[in-house]
Formats: sequence, C-alpha cells, structure tokens
Amino acid sequence: MSGFMPKFTSISHGAASARPRAGRRASPAWLLALALLLTGPPLAVQAAAARERPLVRKPVAKKPAPTGQRKAAPNKPVRSDHEPDLVTYGRRDDAMQLADTLAERHGLDADWTRAQLAQARYLPVVARLIMPPPAGTAKNWAAYRARFIEPERVRAGIAFWDAQARWLDAAEQRYGVPASVVVGIVGVETFYGRVTGNFRVLDALATLSLDFPKGRKDRSEFFRDELGQFLRLAATEQLATTAVKGSFAGAIGLGQFMPGSINRFAVDFDGDGHIDMANDPADVIGSVAHYLAEHGWQRGLPTHHAIKPPVDTADRAALLAPDILPSFTPAQMAGRGAALDEAGAAGAGPLALVELQNGDAAPSYIAGTQNFYAVTRYNWSSYYALAVIELGQAVASARAASR
Repeated sequence: MSGFMPKFTSISHGAASARPRAGRRASPAWLLALALLLTGPPLAVQAAAARERPLVRKPVAKKPAPTGQRKAAPNKPVRSDHEPDLVTYGRRDDAMQLADTLAERHGLDADWTRAQLAQARYLPVVARLIMPPPAGTAKNWAAYRARFIEPERVRAGIAFWDAQARWLDAAEQRYGVPASVVVGIVGVETFYGRVTGNFRVLDALATLSLDFPKGRKDRSEFFRDELGQFLRLAATEQLATTAVKGSFAGAIGLGQFMPGSINRFAVDFDGDGHIDMANDPADVIGSVAHYLAEHGWQRGLPTHHAIKPPVDTADRAALLAPDILPSFTPAQMAGRGAALDEAGAAGAGPLALVELQNGDAAPSYIAGTQNFYAVTRYNWSSYYALAVIELGQAVASARAASR
C-alpha cells in the first residue's frame, strides 16, 4: 500500500509524516487484515508530490444511462433494481456534491465525474475491514516474519527476479535501490501478483469517502482525495472506473500503490506511453524504486545494523523515544549503553533504535538507517520494513545458491 495502509500500504501508499508510529499499514485484503492484527491500525497519508503530472484531459461529457433505480431519500444509498443485493450511491446528494468538488479540484468534467460516482456501490465489508484490531492485540515479529519469509514465497520471488532481471537491474542503476528491496516489496505486498485485491477501487474509495465507519479516527478526507486521484488517473489513462480492482483501501496492482501515489510517483519505465501498475512489471519495478528514491533512499547505504540495546531502562527509553526516525549518531548510541556491530559503530549515522515485539517473548532490536526509514515511507511499519528487507535477502540468497 505504496503503500496507505493506508500502507493504507504499502499501499503500500500514503503522505509521510516526520514521526510515524511503527506498525501501521494497508494492502490487499488478507495481507492487510494480517498486518492490522499484528502491527496495529493503519495511518496512511500521501507524501508531498515529487513531480507534477500533466494536466488531465477532460473526458467527453456523458449522460449516465437510465438505471431503473427507485428514487432515494436524500443522503441514502439507492438499491439497484437490476442488482438487488447491491446498494449504489446513485444520485445521493452528498455523493453528487463530492463529485462536483472532485471535478473542480482535479480538472475533470463535472458530468462525467457525477456519472462515475453514481455507479459506485456501498460495500459494508470495506467499512468492517478498515476498523482497527481489538484492543490489546499483541504484536509479534516472529509470527509476522514467518508469514512472508517461507519457501513458497521465496520460490515465487526467484521466478519473479529471473523474469524481470532486466528491469530490476535498470531500476537499481537509475535509482540506487537494490533489486532485493524491490523484490521484497512486491513479495510482501501481493505475493508477486497472486493477491492484488478483488474490490472495485471505485466502490472501496467511495465507501470510505462517504460512509467511513464510526469507532475510529475519521480518515474520510484522505479517502476523498484518493477518490479524486483515482478518477483523475482513470481519465488520464482512459480506464473504465468500474473495471479497476484493488485492495479494500483502494491500493492497486503488484506494488499496491494508492491512486495518489500512482499520480505522483509512478513512472512509465518501459517507455510504452502508459503507466500500468496492474499488469506491467516494468512500470511496477521502476515506480517502486522511484518512490523509495523520492523518500530518501541513499545509494549504497545499508538498511540496518545489529545492535544490543542498553540494559538501563532509562537509556533504552531515551533511544526508543524517536521511534523509527533516525536521530542518533553511533557515538550517542554507545554513550547510552547500546552496542552496535562493527559496521554500525564505524558509520556516521543517523540511526534509530527499532524495537520489534515478539508477543510474550523478549523483543528484537535493530539499528535502522535512513534507508530503513525510507522503506517505512512505503508502509508506516517497522515490522513491514524488516519483512521486506529479509524476504528480499532470502530470495537473493536462494537465487544465488540455485545458480
């Protein structure tokens, strides 16, 4: 959910804050449900735009075809006569007002935008899935890791790497992001394309924009912006809005980019004139690498170092206070009683002491660099970032051993 979840992501994607809390995310439905259980509720927001997209071509205004829908009371979903088990937004007053707002904000034709949103369906399951896990749910890095670093996913990663080696090499050369990191992200996000989500993105984003559930922090404004970004993307790429599928949070394709991340950071890496994050691995690979580069990836820098945390609880708390934001030099960490490995102690920093809980067992610790932090910009979770890194390393090792 360039991730949003809210990454929501990974999707992998949303805007970056200076000090996110670890363990928040959004991806395809089952991965997100797992991440929500193990790492906590999502927090996604889109990062500042790295580049401007060309102005959106205004589609030809279309009058929506008659739907045969019964007249609805204001602000109530309309039940379709043709599909009685589905509830559409029809001409609901607030839906049409939102359509007008989004059309003006994104340079879209107002009639076309209204017609698209009128087709959106309310999905109760989306409203359920966006809710946080029950209070008191324990995080467990060992269990989370085991879901991703396992033989079948490693084999699929080797096959993906072999098939896309040309683009992985090109992305590493251009953006400085190692192939293993890109392979790790695609593997964690969608199992190399096996699990990309089966929700209509239009429906998911409309539901979260207009009927965001009570009982958690209201993120409807974020999803309204993503809905507008999605309509802009559909107009630019001439996509049928009802045909695009993704996660329950609206993340799209192999890399689970939110629509806003596609508009801001996706690249036409194979130069075919289109950006296709659902079906074109070259565009996915180039876009993932570009996203990380725009969020602070530094060529040649390790992602993390081994570390033994301070024994003194006050020193440990002081080093943990900035969370995953790199804030300390190796000397400052040593001064607080932390013991870095040789490479970490010899580096310049800054570093973050990252704690990963293991349920009832003792926590695990690493010293995260700026590049570890960059991976968390894809999905605001230290658990996610380390799973991505370790899956990529496992695939690289197994691939080299098979040669």
